[in-house]
Amino acid sequence: MSEKKTLTFALMDAPFENARTTTAFRLLDIAARQGHHLKVFAYEGAVGLAFARQRPHANAVHGRDVEEEDHPLSHKWVIALQKLAEASGGSLEWINCGLCVDERGMDECVEGVGRGSPADLWKFASASDNTLVIPTR
Repeated sequence: MSEKKTLTFALMDAPFENARTTTAFRLLDIAARQGHHLKVFAYEGAVGLAFARQRPHANAVHGRDVEEEDHPLSHKWVIALQKLAEASGGSLEWINCGLCVDERGMDECVEGVGRGSPADLWKFASASDNTLVIPTR
């Protein structure tokens, strides 16, 4: 694929809940590596994906300390995607639904993540070559 596309992803699942979010990040990673321009609208629990106050933790049940547990944090994946997109000649624009942010008290996001409304999803989709909605079940 030589032509760079603009792709919109609408995500709804909270971090650490199911494989749909992991699959979304894998798709975003592939698209970012190909230099596409990516737009992400995070809705409902997905606003927690870029929440900056996520912290790694130990796992007492398995007897592992913080380093051994090496717990993945989705806000670090968002930062990595931002860097990857830029390094590949593309871009990543990430907007969290402001209503969902307020409901969940997740207003501290990593740098580069904006706040918006469902109208931003419409704008993203209207300006994109394709849109993928990964809904909750």
